[in-house]
Amino acid sequence: MKRIFVPLMLASGLAAPAHAGDFSFTFDWSGLKLCNSGYPNRVTNPPFALKNVPKGTKFIRFRLQDKDAPMYEHGGGIVAYSGQKRIKPGAFSYESPCPPFGHHRYQWTAIASKSRRGGRLATARAETVYP
Repeated sequence: MKRIFVPLMLASGLAAPAHAGDFSFTFDWSGLKLCNSGYPNRVTNPPFALKNVPKGTKFIRFRLQDKDAPMYEHGGGIVAYSGQKRIKPGAFSYESPCPPFGHHRYQWTAIASKSRRGGRLATARAETVYP
């Protein structure tokens, strides 16, 4: 699968240009069961490899969006962060990608926060086409 990575930092609510040291991540759907019926499966998160997580991060909120069907809510989850470089599968569950016709673009968004309820430090995005 081809993956496109789009790091983005937010400071004081304003978008800043992405730089080499910005918060980013990659993910891998290689073990995900193929779904193309339009009826997503409830699955556990893919593995996420984190890079340049901001200091002070205590939680990372992950959210999946189908860029070709943005009204469909795939969900995501909140993961406690304590310096790890990877988020393993099983940290949360969500509804899998499952486009009914052809390929769709999917984007994971990760928000690094000071607390479970807020305190946003940075936002990163990673996008890929499925299947």
